[in-house]
Amino acid sequence: MSWVLLHNPNCSKCREAIEALGKTKGLEVRKYLENPLTESELRDLIKKLDTPVSSLVRSKEQLFIEAPFDVNDVDSVIVNLAKNPKLMERPILVGKDKATIGRPLEKITALISSK
Repeated sequence: MSWVLLHNPNCSKCREAIEALGKTKGLEVRKYLENPLTESELRDLIKKLDTPVSSLVRSKEQLFIEAPFDVNDVDSVIVNLAKNPKLMERPILVGKDKATIGRPLEKITALISSK
């Protein structure tokens, strides 16, 4: 099984996720601020997530406060996260068929263990 961890090195939760995943085979770390997800990739991610689309948005970020959008509208979330990846919640572990936001971190280790 291959995994992708959407990672921001400045985020303590992301660093904790890297540490927890250790030497997980097939793990790719993607720095999504440097290599943002495309609209197509975001659409695929949303289909795999185990939570509502609104949980993908960091609504307390200043960018969101200054220019809010409907976090329950899939298309709005996709367009805005593609434009401003800083608004995406993190860390996120993505597998072939499932993905989870690592808040709490145990969600990531549970997803790895389920495969």
